[in-house]
Amino acid sequence: MLVAGVAGSVYAARRHPGRWQRPFAYALAAVILVGWAGEYIDDVIEGTYSTQYTLPLQLTDVISLTTAVALLTRRPLAVELAYFWAFTASLQATLTPDLATTFPNVLYFTYFMYHVGAIVAAAFLVWGLRIWPRPHSAWRTFAATLAWAAIASAGDVIFDGNYMYLRYKPAHNSLLSVLGPWPWYIAATAAVGLAMLLVLSAITERIRRLG
Repeated sequence: MLVAGVAGSVYAARRHPGRWQRPFAYALAAVILVGWAGEYIDDVIEGTYSTQYTLPLQLTDVISLTTAVALLTRRPLAVELAYFWAFTASLQATLTPDLATTFPNVLYFTYFMYHVGAIVAAAFLVWGLRIWPRPHSAWRTFAATLAWAAIASAGDVIFDGNYMYLRYKPAHNSLLSVLGPWPWYIAATAAVGLAMLLVLSAITERIRRLG
């Protein structure tokens, strides 16, 4: 689904540009927002919503909203943030999902709706529509990530939560599993994240030059 979505949207945008691109972007934004909001609606319906666990303070939350804004407005900053976050954080979350539920639970579908949707949107906007990131966009994304982490850490302190896994690692295996104990894995994650952003920036520039 992920590979087909990325390949299909990029191929169509490049080979068959036209008025279909705007409604496609709107539809993709709707899929992402429905998946994102669906988790919170499910928490309310099931009575599991709590400030400790389900406030919109994960990096995934800001990625979903930013990606929707990028699709609807195509503003350069929103596209850059969506692109770099999608091909680092969202891709990692898709490959190593931290899910307490399995198919066919509704949360299984919502999780992949906004994670896979963000990756497809990023590829469509940058590789398909050629809205290429500007110089230093990787560093701007890193700064934005640190700023959001500061907000999440405040939520952790106030609500005794674990937003952005700043207090302890996720229960399921992920990249954090190999980055040492707390608090060292936080610094290691920041370093790895920056390296990933810079490598992605270099790869993207190479793709841009190839056309």
